[in-house]
Amino acid sequence: MSVQARFAEIAATGGRAAVVTVLSEGPSQGAKLLVLADGAVEGSLGDDGLDRAAMAHAEELMWAERSERREDGEVSVFVDVVHPAPRLFIFGAVDYAATLCTLARVTGWRPYVIDPRGRFATRERFPDAEEVVAEWPEPAVARLGGIDRATAIAVLTHDPKLDDAALTLALRSDAGYLGAMGSRRAQAARRERLLAAGVAEEEIARVRAPIGLDLGGLTAEETALSIMAEVVAARHGRGGGMLSAAGSGRIHEVGR
Repeated sequence: MSVQARFAEIAATGGRAAVVTVLSEGPSQGAKLLVLADGAVEGSLGDDGLDRAAMAHAEELMWAERSERREDGEVSVFVDVVHPAPRLFIFGAVDYAATLCTLARVTGWRPYVIDPRGRFATRERFPDAEEVVAEWPEPAVARLGGIDRATAIAVLTHDPKLDDAALTLALRSDAGYLGAMGSRRAQAARRERLLAAGVAEEEIARVRAPIGLDLGGLTAEETALSIMAEVVAARHGRGGGMLSAAGSGRIHEVGR
C-alpha cells in the first residue's frame, strides 16, 4: 500500500497521522513521509536529515491538529494532518454531566461519562455520550484506549474516593486539559489528600479548579457552558477572556 493510500485509510477510519510531501523542485519533489500517532513512520523524503525535520513538523502539527506548509533550508514541504474529534472524559454521572455531553457534541467533541455507580451511569441518563462506562477510572480509561494530548478531563464527582482516583490517573497522563469541580474548601481538602498520596505540588497545579470560566452562571446549562468554554479555550491556548478586551492576534478561525 502506498503512503498516500495508507494515509487515506487512516483518515477514513478516524485515526491520527500526518503525511509530509516535498513541494520543492528537484529529484525529491513529490516524495512522501507518513508519521503515525505512535511515532512510527512509513516512506522517506530521500534524506535522513530532512526525514528527521519532517518527523518533528508532523509530530507538532498532528497534535496541534492543523495542516501547514513548512520550510527547511531550501526545501519546502507540506504537512497534511488528519485527526479524530477530540475526546472529553467526564468523571461523575451527575446532572451537570448530561448537559455537558450535549454541549460537547454541539462543539464537535466526543464525550464519555465514567462512574462506577451503575445505577447512575446509564445510557438513558446520558443519551449524548459517546459511551457510558460504569467502572472505576483506571479500568474505564484503559477500556477507552487511554488518555492522550487530545483528551480533556472534567472531574465532576463529589465523592473523594472517585475524585482522587480520577485525578491521580489524569495527572499521570498527557491530558490537554484537566479541571475539577468543588468549592474552595473541597479543593483545599483534595489538595491535602493528593499530597499525602505522593502527588507533587507542581502536578496538582495542573488542575483547573474550580472548573470552568467565570460566567456567573447558576443553572446546570450555564455551568456546563462555563466548563465547555474553558475546555475549548485551553485546547486553543487561550485564556478565555473577553474578545473586546483582547489585544492583537487572530480572533475567530472559521474554515472555508
